[in-house]
Amino acid sequence: EPLRCKPVTVTEELMLDTTLKTQLKSYLERLQQPIEMVASLDDSEKSAEMRELLLEIVELSPLVALRENGDHTRKPSFSVARAGEAPRIHFAGLPMGHEFTSLVLALLQSGGHPPKVDAALIERIRGIDAGIGRFRFETYISLSCHICPDVVQALNLMAVLNPGIESVMIDGALFQGEIDERKIMAVPSVYLNGELFGQG
Repeated sequence: EPLRCKPVTVTEELMLDTTLKTQLKSYLERLQQPIEMVASLDDSEKSAEMRELLLEIVELSPLVALRENGDHTRKPSFSVARAGEAPRIHFAGLPMGHEFTSLVLALLQSGGHPPKVDAALIERIRGIDAGIGRFRFETYISLSCHICPDVVQALNLMAVLNPGIESVMIDGALFQGEIDERKIMAVPSVYLNGELFGQG
């Protein structure tokens, strides 16, 4: 899709309404192991919104914890990981709108809920050899993009299944400098280890 980097405001997306909270609470009951979110925040309004979202999620399950001492270079951002593991899934931006499902699946799959994916594909992902190096995917998205969640969710699942893979979702509206520097004209744009991997 052509890139449309319009920041999403609190009134449009952020607050989890009662229905959404009820649904999310029901989903989080499927967690099999504790998970931890680690936030990297600054003094910006978007960081305050992210913190509020993460606190609302923590309230919905005793198996979800939050730390606010993250040192990710992109702020605001947060990671999701099984408790005790180094995080491999990161959200640089608020995964709301179409990306909310990406967040829910990242929480569930990090917490041990089995993905609805063919067993042979799971084994192929697990068999990707981390011995030849780590694979760090960065996916630039816009929250209005209908295609972006499929890409984010696929890469997040790969990161859950294989410790040699890392996935970062980046909301172009919050990191316009990177959009300009990398001359990104359409989303999703995926970079692997700093080089353009795929677009659209």
